[in-house]
Amino acid sequence: MAEGAALRAVRGCLAAFPREAREMGWTEAIPYLDGPPSPLEFYREWVSPNKPCVIQNAISHWPALQKWTSAYLREVVGPKVVSVAVTPNGYADAVFQDRFVMPEERQMPFADFLDIVEKKVTSPNVFYVQKQCSNLTEEFPELVCDVQPDIPWMSEALGKKPDAVNFWLGESAAVTSLHKDHYENLYCVISGEKYFLLHPPSDRPFIPYELYQPATYQVSEDGSFEIVDEKSADKVPWIPLDPLNPNLKQYPEYAQAKPLQCTVRAGEMLYLPSLWFHHVRQSHGCIAVNYWYDMEYDLKYSYYQLLDCLTKTVKGL
Repeated sequence: MAEGAALRAVRGCLAAFPREAREMGWTEAIPYLDGPPSPLEFYREWVSPNKPCVIQNAISHWPALQKWTSAYLREVVGPKVVSVAVTPNGYADAVFQDRFVMPEERQMPFADFLDIVEKKVTSPNVFYVQKQCSNLTEEFPELVCDVQPDIPWMSEALGKKPDAVNFWLGESAAVTSLHKDHYENLYCVISGEKYFLLHPPSDRPFIPYELYQPATYQVSEDGSFEIVDEKSADKVPWIPLDPLNPNLKQYPEYAQAKPLQCTVRAGEMLYLPSLWFHHVRQSHGCIAVNYWYDMEYDLKYSYYQLLDCLTKTVKGL
């Protein structure tokens, strides 16, 4: 009896927590700022309360906004061999056929990749430059001078430089499945548009996680893809739900979640706070650069870990 009452109490708290968090300050839409704030203002108004915003006129001085045409990229990067994620369906690092499937990481000349994006060459597969190990500085150092190695007011606000600066370019069919990161993320769109669907960390009780066998797409001799298990690797916790077409019969709790959606256009910057769940799509050929600053593993992180642990415990009973 006492155990049952305690479980009901925990379930009630988990159901009420997201609503109370939203009532304490998270709005129905992502706010827009007319320009970059001061480091103190940004930390106080956005980082500390863990609130996203879209910042306009923060990167208007970047040469990349005018220079990064296909012709320019061909000239500057051209035949250089780079890492490209290739999948048969546009979903890299996503759940497919009861596996957590990672893309084929293909090494190919950047000019050949541009031929595919520009549809000069046809392919049944989906190609996306998305390697997230600071690939801008590691694979595309020729382009760093057209942006910035860090965002000065963010670096001052956090007292640190970014852990990684990433370059993104791909087809409209490339989709980033719903997930979260342990980074304070500044996502800057150079050309095209990015479409974000966001959930605050407090929506964790409504977002399903399951454990999956990790696997990788590999090209077979006839050119088709096969899924090859990484048998020695531990299972990966991942979100199986598509927030654009959720299976509410299988995941009824998700009906209580309140996603936020926003479009980030060329010249705009999204501040995506740490631990926010995000699902990302893009216009065809969209180019973006993002800055990952390591989060502070402070009391907010501890609260999230507690919420995550309670959610897992309740769902396991």
